[in-house]
Amino acid sequence: MSNVFDLPLVFVDLETTGAHIQRDRITEIGVVEWHGDEVSEWSTLVNPQAPIPPFIQSLTGINDDMVKDAPTFAELAPALLERLSGKVFFAHNARFDYGFLKNEFKRAGLEYRAKVVCTVKLSRKLFPREFKHNLDAVSTRMGLTVEGDRHRALTDARLVQQFLARLRETTAEEVLLLALDDVGRTASLPPGIDPEVVEDMPDGHGVYLFYGENDLPIYIGKSNRLKKRVLSHFSSDHAADKEMRLSQQLKRLDWITTSGELGATLLEARLIKSMKPVYNRQLRKNDDVCSWRFVPDAEGRAKPVLCKSSEQDLGREANLYGLFRSPREANNMLKKLAEGHKLCLTTLGLERTGKREHSPCFGMQVGKCRGACVGKEPLLSHQARLMAALAKQKLPHWPWPGRVLLRDSDGSSIVQDWHLVDHWVWHGSAASEEELADLLDTRSEARFDLDTFKILSKWLQHPPADSVRVLDQTRGMDSSEHESI
Repeated sequence: MSNVFDLPLVFVDLETTGAHIQRDRITEIGVVEWHGDEVSEWSTLVNPQAPIPPFIQSLTGINDDMVKDAPTFAELAPALLERLSGKVFFAHNARFDYGFLKNEFKRAGLEYRAKVVCTVKLSRKLFPREFKHNLDAVSTRMGLTVEGDRHRALTDARLVQQFLARLRETTAEEVLLLALDDVGRTASLPPGIDPEVVEDMPDGHGVYLFYGENDLPIYIGKSNRLKKRVLSHFSSDHAADKEMRLSQQLKRLDWITTSGELGATLLEARLIKSMKPVYNRQLRKNDDVCSWRFVPDAEGRAKPVLCKSSEQDLGREANLYGLFRSPREANNMLKKLAEGHKLCLTTLGLERTGKREHSPCFGMQVGKCRGACVGKEPLLSHQARLMAALAKQKLPHWPWPGRVLLRDSDGSSIVQDWHLVDHWVWHGSAASEEELADLLDTRSEARFDLDTFKILSKWLQHPPADSVRVLDQTRGMDSSEHESI
């Protein structure tokens, strides 16, 4: 970037109905224009053509009555585009404001692109030792004061403009211009990847997909900041060989947004299994997933039985111990457990009995078995020791009668998805009442999956408050726990 102060600049702030760029709408726009010595301001309320959530109303002070007679964005779009075009776009957390504007312009049939500078990144670049870089922290640190209420568009746009003006007064010009150049620089993209496609990427939760020759998937990943994560693959140093090969082979990229991390993690695991990208070593599909089922009996003669997911629904089975990607892995675990606790491999069914009745197993001959095979140790005692040894391997039981909905969000109550799960099986997601109705009415072919089980069981250890809705198997959603999603 040359001397940015020779160019016309616009400082923009938006108020919106929520944080989701695709679903939510703009309620107010504030713009400060700065070129040379001239500074001008413009702002307007916007009719979002949708209700403003109570939380947003309390945060911004903008309510439904205030915007009902305001122009829609489509009505404002032509004049606003003319006001913004050809100017460097500044905003605090610019990916939010710029992303919202681009999407709103697109809905209005117009295209808007600009050179973008994020003043959050600029603050971090110039003040790396500071912990906070939100607009309140920056204003306090720099002594910025303007008229108007915080979280109103023009007030915040004024603060952003003041921040840059104060930096120009207090920072060496060369240092400031280098910092502006650094935070405004775009990543070097692989040949054939349209920079405008990358620019259109959101920067929230989701899954990204890389495609190579013949549109074959080569890599799938997830992130809570999609755009930033994708651009990190194309860093100029190419320190990792894998990143170099990905960049060389990449022909197309795509993405799927989610409301939270849980949805992104579940979707990544499912897509990797179904699409089998060549650079994803983990989370590959494995139909041999199995577990040991052990049900002790009164005589102590019960043996662990290997249950395979291809033959049984492991999510609904009781008394299961361990999850393994193959029978070989399952047998190795049980053998190690037996060796560590001096259990009898013959009694466990892991070793053939001798030709003579009650002949000792090999382990007893070398002092690694207490003699259950020859009656030296009572079978009930052996069985009790086996149960104790297996205790840490026991799989958690599904804690509800049947289906539940798990709420997943970006940390707010505004943007959220609901995941339908039954006995550790993920059946899909819904972001609205209509999608939920379709999801509940659709027969799912999803089956128990090892990685999905691990994701869900970990998440359910500490679920966010009010994030689980139990479904009544006869009436759908339990009315005592659900008003709307």
